[in-house]
Amino acid sequence: MSGTVKEAVSLMEVLPESDQNFVLEFIKKLRFFSLAVILWIIMSITMTACSPMQGREEAYSASFFAMDTYMTFTVYDDDAKAAREALQQAQEEIGALEALWSVTDEDSDIYALNHSGGQPVTVRDETAGLLSFAVKMAQETDGALEPTLYPVLTAWGFTTEVNRIPAAEEIERLLECVGYDRVKVEGSLVTLEDGMMLDLGSVGKGYAGDRAGRILIEKGINSALLDIGGNIQAVGARPDGSDWRLGLRSPFGEGIFGTLQISDRAVVTSGNYERYFIGEDGVRYGHIIDPETGYPVNNGLASVTIIAGDGKLCDALSTSLFVMGLSDAVAYWRTHQEEQPFDMILVTEDRKIYLTEEIKGKFNLQKECKDMVIYPVTSSVAEGKNGNYKFRP
Repeated sequence: MSGTVKEAVSLMEVLPESDQNFVLEFIKKLRFFSLAVILWIIMSITMTACSPMQGREEAYSASFFAMDTYMTFTVYDDDAKAAREALQQAQEEIGALEALWSVTDEDSDIYALNHSGGQPVTVRDETAGLLSFAVKMAQETDGALEPTLYPVLTAWGFTTEVNRIPAAEEIERLLECVGYDRVKVEGSLVTLEDGMMLDLGSVGKGYAGDRAGRILIEKGINSALLDIGGNIQAVGARPDGSDWRLGLRSPFGEGIFGTLQISDRAVVTSGNYERYFIGEDGVRYGHIIDPETGYPVNNGLASVTIIAGDGKLCDALSTSLFVMGLSDAVAYWRTHQEEQPFDMILVTEDRKIYLTEEIKGKFNLQKECKDMVIYPVTSSVAEGKNGNYKFRP
């Protein structure tokens, strides 16, 4: 997922409990805030108040720009040299993956495919593997995830930052060049029909987080928190063994709506609440496009947060379940727990929160958001009128 395609979890907390509470209280007073500002606050406190972690591991961080977004990696270790080397290798891995998947870099695999004229292209193993995963997830979500949607996103201006409302005829024409089932992956040989374009932004950042996390573990790092442009990848737990505590950004522009405790998990959020434009018709158009219609998603969901052990799975599902809408997202979760277990937090435009039963005990609603009603999503199905699901608090 590229930084211009998704917005995600907005706060990572790597501080002692007292400082976590300070940061949360500060952020609740802000109506609009950026991840960069929050991370600056966190790292400032970390450097001044948390230094040696009571004689144990110290925090070491690296911030950089890659994959069209800002990233911050924070690791804990008692060896400064080893920690910095691990951070450097993780950052280099991100750069290498970006070079493979950039849509605009003429030396990338994706650029070669998009300009292949329908001819087969030999790509690197990482590209073939991630593309196969994207196509597989597109199949499993009935096209809610669509790796060939790039021309439609461009028409709306979400890849160029020059936003406009395309004519219905233009969207209809561009949708003729969209279809994951027309992408052929045979080992390292990939064939893309002439006129089609690929973009791995919906899964790329998640995979990058997975790779960076594995590198840190291989280098002996057992506690780290990676912010990949809003995607969060937790390596292990906090140095003291407790869960990391993440603040989940409110899709209604009110700071955070709750906190989530996790260890050794990835957390990814999608929503149309931040990256959007107001058209000349006065309508707000979000950046997540429904592959079936070619228009921004407008189904009553405000945000979708996915929690799982695999970052690329979180990346893929946060977008596709947002496209599906509430009922279909719940149905998908109920039918896919054995082969790809994950948890989710769904927030609707009418300020309701639907979260899966396993994560309920790890989520805490902010007191300022007590008007938001929480509905647990269980594995059992209860149907109401017109086949709609009944959710019981």
